[in-house]
Amino acid sequence: METLLIYLLLGAAAGTIAGLFGVGGGLIIVPALVLVFTAQGIPPEILTHMAVATSLATIVITSISSIRTHHLKGAVDWGLFAAMTPGILLGSWLGGVTAHLLPGAWLQLLIGVFALAIAVKMWLDGFRHAQLGEDGGHLPGRSVLLGAGGFIGWASAIFGIGGGSLTVPFLSRCRVQMQRAVATSAACGLPIAVAGAISFAIQGWREPMLPPWSSGYIYWPAFSGIVLASAFFARFGALLAHRLSAQMLKNCFAGLLSVIGLRFIWLNAHLLT
Repeated sequence: METLLIYLLLGAAAGTIAGLFGVGGGLIIVPALVLVFTAQGIPPEILTHMAVATSLATIVITSISSIRTHHLKGAVDWGLFAAMTPGILLGSWLGGVTAHLLPGAWLQLLIGVFALAIAVKMWLDGFRHAQLGEDGGHLPGRSVLLGAGGFIGWASAIFGIGGGSLTVPFLSRCRVQMQRAVATSAACGLPIAVAGAISFAIQGWREPMLPPWSSGYIYWPAFSGIVLASAFFARFGALLAHRLSAQMLKNCFAGLLSVIGLRFIWLNAHLLT
């Protein structure tokens, strides 16, 4: 019961932060689960893989609500989605395979670098240039969209995220209007999460160190607690966001990601020497 309460609190925190900052919860869920799994005594060889896999599984559920909202507003470009999805599915599957081959410490180091890079990009206002473009520019060919989907799926599965921090900048550079870019990115998060979660489940199926109630690297008690709480608190975070400065929110989230990234890099810096 105590453990379930921890997961409910984690889901509440992830949902609130996702609603506040307009991002998927994966960038928060993965580092938090690493801490919780460490405290539970889960072997370090597998706890990071479990955190990433469980995060992807939760995104399967949370992304469905997001897609429905964007679709009802007519904001999803389903043509772009269809062009990118085959690459996303293959890339996400390969991302699970890649992560399985990486030692847990290396996986943590990569997640730390990625979190820090996103924080720096936010501070440099790297995404704001996308708002300058007009919708209706020339999109790349299907092969480019397929390849971009493959890379986005691969990287997102490794980091346990829905891919918004990668998909939105790519679509924006293709001169897709920001609202459509965000909505289409939300739709792309579902195949990323489905293929990535299944890949992690299969890669870890025969792992002897896994705790009970696991399907491969997916840990269902953590999944249940996070999903139960995150949906409600995402609405709370979204309401709170309207009362706070957008720039302050952006800087706070970048600061949080910096702390997470630097901590993971510091803990695993010995790998670089």
